[in-house]
Amino acid sequence: MQSSAIAFSPSLSLSTNSRKLSARGFNPLPLSPPGQRRFSNAPALFASTRRVSPVTCSLKQSGWVSGPNPAVPEPESDGVVVRATAETAGAAETPGSKSFADTLVLGSLFGLWYLFNIYFNIYNKQVLKAFHYPMTVTLIQFAVGTVLVVLMWTFNLYKRPKISGGQLAAILPLAMVHTLGNLFTNMSLGKVAVSFTHTIKAMEPFFSVVLSAMFLGEFPTLWVVSSLLPIVGGVALASMTEASFNWAGFWSAMASNLTNQSRNVLSKKFMVKKEESLDNITLFSIITIMSFFLMAPAAIFVEGVKFTPSYLQAAGLNVKQLCTRSLLAALCFHAYQQVSYMILQRVSPVTHSVGNCVKRVVVIVTSVLFFRTPVSPINSLGTGIALAGVFLYSRVKRIKPMPKTA
Repeated sequence: MQSSAIAFSPSLSLSTNSRKLSARGFNPLPLSPPGQRRFSNAPALFASTRRVSPVTCSLKQSGWVSGPNPAVPEPESDGVVVRATAETAGAAETPGSKSFADTLVLGSLFGLWYLFNIYFNIYNKQVLKAFHYPMTVTLIQFAVGTVLVVLMWTFNLYKRPKISGGQLAAILPLAMVHTLGNLFTNMSLGKVAVSFTHTIKAMEPFFSVVLSAMFLGEFPTLWVVSSLLPIVGGVALASMTEASFNWAGFWSAMASNLTNQSRNVLSKKFMVKKEESLDNITLFSIITIMSFFLMAPAAIFVEGVKFTPSYLQAAGLNVKQLCTRSLLAALCFHAYQQVSYMILQRVSPVTHSVGNCVKRVVVIVTSVLFFRTPVSPINSLGTGIALAGVFLYSRVKRIKPMPKTA
């Protein structure tokens, strides 16, 4: 569904699973004194030996790169043990095979990201067509996500964080706009075609640029501004020729863009202290739980209790089918966002943005085919122009402005 990942510089945590040494009877590494890093000087230790890929390579994969410190020499014994271990590991696993494995894992994650997103949009649209209560649908999605997060922390599938009161206060605005963003998207999906909702949501870069300039003082380059023109023009062209167009669906999707990009701006503005930073998966998990508690009283107050079997049967709905599709939509909703953050930990934000653009194209095409949405040639042209502008935007974001000379 929603394209944007929370704009953090992720603070990742190393895996607690220790790598097993090969059976040559090496003694474990002795503990180093406090303040002294064991592997930071690994490149210097191997200067007189053949080149190998020591422990530093495995650290880069998870995002932690510890640079060498030539000023602090390591003990001779540590150097011998590390060199022997590295040579043994290198014999069992070559850099080429490791690179291929990493690429295979990343490709699989992208495939799951797209697949979960496609099924979420299909099941979610089917639920919203039969059950016209978007706030209750959004509440169910947050409830299922909350249960999954609690199970993940309970069974130590992911480390349960220790959150301070100051962090919760900083996360609360993010949870509020996250809740509104998902609610507005569901409202739009209930009113217009899935393809049209995602075409409008292609305008997220426009809101990102405007809000960043207003609240962060980050003014766009000429290249970025130029890439926004086809986005706005393409969305306008698609809107004028959309068969399912109505203003409620249009403005709900636009409000979703505004709130989702506000979340990114708030994350940059409030969560800036490195010692208080959280990795993206942990942050998303906390926001999911907070969104559930924010959404529950609002949904019950506005729409009432509409999810009981007795009410659904009285409304003439297929209770089993509706509950099954609601559960599948909620599972896919949580799964694709979790996978999105896992990808963000492995690639740059620009690569993630390009992948998100391709994902939107895949979702639009599959939804048109599945629901047999009538699409005119001009409508297709407008959608294509908008998506091409999003792709161009993701590329030109890497162009840095020239530094001013004195």
